[in-house]
Amino acid sequence: MVFAQDNLRIISGLYGLLKPLDLVFPYRLEMGTTIQTKNGNNLYEFWGDKLRKSLLSQMQDKEVLVNLASNEYSKVLQMDHFTKPLITPVFKDYKNGKLKVISFFAKKARGEMANFIITNKITQAGDLKLFTNEGYKFSDENKGEILFIR
Repeated sequence: MVFAQDNLRIISGLYGLLKPLDLVFPYRLEMGTTIQTKNGNNLYEFWGDKLRKSLLSQMQDKEVLVNLASNEYSKVLQMDHFTKPLITPVFKDYKNGKLKVISFFAKKARGEMANFIITNKITQAGDLKLFTNEGYKFSDENKGEILFIR
């Protein structure tokens, strides 16, 4: 659990960045929710660059960051402003003969990869290619992305 506490952050629309052992009250608040605050009309404007700066500060000793958040939650991190390498794995399944991101399966795969990273204490980007949970396998067919297919 120490590895997870030191290396995993969870994005919350209500609490900001959380560590695995942080205590929170149960709530339901999607990041895309429209909500009037003093900083704007939604949670992206409310958080501004605070979460990105906090994440980079907390993870400054890490060589690379792995983003396993959904697109909705990743957006709050303003990843185009990142100052260190960031890997965002993509999980695709064959459907009707074509590779597609199927959100239900991709969400589960992102959780499986988080578990894989923590269980195996992965610190090197290249070791992500060893991920085979749920039948996914690394594919190097798309050079611009870290792609896992099944």
